[in-house]
Amino acid sequence: MNEAGRKPQDEQWKHKELTVGEISQRSGVAVSALHFYERKGLITSRRTSGNQRRYRRDTIRRVALIQVAQRVGIPLTDVKEALSHLPDGRTPTREDWAYLSACWQQQLDDRIRLLQQLRDSFTDCIGCGCLSLDRCQLANPEDKLSRFGPGPRRFAATNDS
Repeated sequence: MNEAGRKPQDEQWKHKELTVGEISQRSGVAVSALHFYERKGLITSRRTSGNQRRYRRDTIRRVALIQVAQRVGIPLTDVKEALSHLPDGRTPTREDWAYLSACWQQQLDDRIRLLQQLRDSFTDCIGCGCLSLDRCQLANPEDKLSRFGPGPRRFAATNDS
């Protein structure tokens, strides 16, 4: 402490900022992933005079939001877009998360519908045993040439049309 009873400037930042290792340890996210998030503009840091990264403490909450969004399949570009709408790049609040999750609800519902369709098609696929690809919706989706029979038909179909 200095004469005024305050911590020197170098000591103050230690209580406000965290190193990349501390963020990694507290969030459970690898240092390399944090560097990746930073390169993608999802989180920010400042550099010390020794060129070391220092993160604001609220970065932990931002990293947590990124992790949850990734876990449910939200692309990082969508996460970045959503975070860019927060005033002054601030940390997301509960209200922000409610808004973001509502925005992503339709995207998740669409993905669930697609997965259900794939699951239902997968059942048919197991039945055919891939012995005939003319009706397999997974290996051969939207096959317009299947009306000519199984096997390679592009050359024959173009000549027979």
